[in-house]
Parts: sequence; C-alpha cells; structure tokens
Amino acid sequence: MSDVDAAGRWLVFVVKVPAEPSRFRVAVWRELRKVGALSLGQGVWAVPDVPVFADGIARAREMTGKGGGQFVTLVASGRDGEDGERLREMFTAARSADWTEFLADCGKFEAELAKEIAIGKFTLAELEEEEQSLERLRRWHRDLTARDVFGAPETGEAARRLRECAAACEDYAERVFAALHQMPGPVEEER
Repeated sequence: MSDVDAAGRWLVFVVKVPAEPSRFRVAVWRELRKVGALSLGQGVWAVPDVPVFADGIARAREMTGKGGGQFVTLVASGRDGEDGERLREMFTAARSADWTEFLADCGKFEAELAKEIAIGKFTLAELEEEEQSLERLRRWHRDLTARDVFGAPETGEAARRLRECAAACEDYAERVFAALHQMPGPVEEER
C-alpha cells in the first residue's frame, strides 16, 4: 500500500500516563507533538497510517510504559468520506501552523543577518553562530517536510524562504571573509 493509499487510514492512540511524576506525561506529550500527531482530545492522538511516523510513535509508546501508563493503538478510518476528509483537514491545518512558525523563524534569521551587516559585525564566531542557525532551519524543514504527508499550502513558500536564508548566509560569509582578509566586500548590483 502506498503512502497516498494509506492516507485514508489513521492510527489513533489512546494514551494514559499517571499525573505523577509529571516528567513522563510531559515527555510523551512532547514526543507526540514532535512527531506531528494530531491531538483529538484528552489523551487521544492520531496520525496518518504511513511509515514516517513509526519511530516517533514507538518512542512515545516506550515512554508511556516507563511512566507506568497505557498506550493503546487503533487503526481507524472515517465512517464516511466526510470524516476522513475532516481528519485530513485538521492534520493539514496543524502542518500549516508548523510551516507558519517556520516561515517566521526564516524572517528572524534574515533580520539577524541584516542587523550584523548593518553594525559591521564580521567575525568568524558570529558566522559560525549564523551557520548553526541555518542548519537548524534546514533540519526543521526536513522534519516538517517528512510529516507533511498531505502537502500543506505553505510548503512551496517554505522551500523558497529556506533557499533565501541560505543565500543570505552565503552573502554574510563572503562579507566576513572579505573583512578578515581586508578585501572589498561583495559589489552591490544596480537594480
């Protein structure tokens, strides 16, 4: 069965973890959120029945057991096409919210680079920090892409913005190396 075919099937998790100690309950909640599970209500979560979610769900199940809780997995589909479509819409809306947050962080990254350029802070330490921030954006983009199985509308813009962030970081790197080697910086293109 292909991922597209399996998208009509869902894994629904009923999770009960004792309130104390809270670290287990919080760890399970964080893992389910990290994997992209859709919260359907108190202790009830769902993901499309596709392989990309398997490892995260296994970790959540393990954490639940360590915390003395119960983790029940059900295979489900909507009672009719409308139910299945509603789940799909809810899941895609959650991914859209993830992408919106990602896009905001791209803006923050570019603003940070612009600030460093404006104040002339061209150091290797700052460049390394910015490159680490770019790598975090790349990992986040990969993770979001993997769990966005239905293709939220923001995916194309997110890919474009990540390319722009990479180009801005490359420009900053050139400026840092030019400053360190007393060479003229990149030439501004006339528009």
